[in-house]
Amino acid sequence: MARKKHTPEEIIRHLRTVEVALGKGQALENAVRKIGVCEVTYHRWKKEYGGLRIEQVKRLKELEQENSQLKKIVADLSVDNSILKEVARGNF
Repeated sequence: MARKKHTPEEIIRHLRTVEVALGKGQALENAVRKIGVCEVTYHRWKKEYGGLRIEQVKRLKELEQENSQLKKIVADLSVDNSILKEVARGNF
């Protein structure tokens, strides 16, 4: 089966669909099958996105992306700093 990358909005909609199905008395196995994922994926999604609204998830993903970019910038600057220190000592 091909893997699909779900957007955070889709994940929250799927979680709500499962919650509604569970509220109607359906078994978890049947509810997650209805949205096309396995129980492990459902539990992972619930742990990560369970109490969040769509706006909060969008903001979380934006912050994670910004954090990743900043880490790359810090790594580049650290390398530059290291090179400059070596040049200043004369170890080139």
